[in-house]
Amino acid sequence: MTALPVAAAGVLGLGFWRMLGGMSSGGFDPHAVNAPILDRSLPDFTLPGLPGQGDGFDSATLRAQKEPVLLNFFASWCIPCVAEMPALRDIGRKLPIWGIAYKDKPEDAARFTARDGSPFARVAADRSDMAAIDWGVTGVPETFLILPGGRIAWHGTAELTDDTFRREIQPRLQALR
Repeated sequence: MTALPVAAAGVLGLGFWRMLGGMSSGGFDPHAVNAPILDRSLPDFTLPGLPGQGDGFDSATLRAQKEPVLLNFFASWCIPCVAEMPALRDIGRKLPIWGIAYKDKPEDAARFTARDGSPFARVAADRSDMAAIDWGVTGVPETFLILPGGRIAWHGTAELTDDTFRREIQPRLQALR
């Protein structure tokens, strides 16, 4: 019985050693998350708005869009979310961004989005965190490119930057034209 914890620690240590080895050789990307939701229709949800910022939105409204939309899960307590806001404001001038506050108090999320100017065309609160689970969100920020009709074409699991937008999202948008 005393060997069991030692064996478990050894297996965990081996896993971490392999992960670190992969990171140093470039074979492991910590942002690469299995995203089974890609190339599928978005999950059904209905979310309320943030205080003073509209009525929220649902999956039917998102599916009905005639143009692509970025959907960004964010939180006021998330440091990468704060860091990505200037890029989101810039990207939001090129492509509508809808936001979902994740694991956040609605009043904190409302203050956060209003503080420096909201990049979001629409914003909602996932108060139960069930929408995030249905989307496969593992943390914030996470962003999805939603095509007309509601198909998910891209999923990013890190801070969205202008470079990521140019490199990964714009080519997908140009392929639609």
